[in-house]
Amino acid sequence: MQAVILAAGKGVRMRPLTYDIPKPMVKVAGKNLLEHKLDQLPDGIDEVIMVVGYLGDQIINYFGGKHQGKKITYVRQEELLGTGKALWLARGQITGKFISLMGDDIYLRQDLEKCLEYDWAVLAQKVAGPARGGRIVLRSDGHLQEIIEGEHNHGHEHLMNTGVFVMEPEIFDYELVKLPGKEEWGLPQTLVKAAQDFDVKIVTASFWLPVTDVEDLKKAEKILKSVKSIKS
Repeated sequence: MQAVILAAGKGVRMRPLTYDIPKPMVKVAGKNLLEHKLDQLPDGIDEVIMVVGYLGDQIINYFGGKHQGKKITYVRQEELLGTGKALWLARGQITGKFISLMGDDIYLRQDLEKCLEYDWAVLAQKVAGPARGGRIVLRSDGHLQEIIEGEHNHGHEHLMNTGVFVMEPEIFDYELVKLPGKEEWGLPQTLVKAAQDFDVKIVTASFWLPVTDVEDLKKAEKILKSVKSIKS
């Protein structure tokens, strides 16, 4: 099975660290963010497609064509036009059901394995209180209905999108959704369109560590050194 890792962004909020290196190559707890991700991929993943862009040669030169027995191929995203456009660049290499992950967040293998039990799935994190990102709205049967981006100030617990999606190649039959007021096309918004025709399972994460800025990096350093379950 294939995994697609979206690793093309500039990491603006991580500056000055990302002036000279791409954000997925920033080190935390002894390994760069991509290594943490690759080490947590389930054994059933035998090929990784990395979408690279900003300073992408550093990623290619570091990992080459293989990591721990998993084949790695690369696709270049020259224009940063959103996660949807990034994934669509890899469509010609995708041969069946696949998992798509963000290049800078850290996930746990057991959660990814749970997602792969389904043909369509989103990994979600339970969050209590205010949060920023994609809030997941469920249908009455518990499957995906909507992902609402923005600031969420609800006092009660809600589910947030972690950026992990399991999809079938039929996702590419849908027209990409353009984000309002931006020259970007969103993958979550396009998956919501597919959810009108397919049951997209919501899997709750036991661990998710988003790394957005320097403060997140410091937090991740502390957490990863203390959580013994995060290991290769």
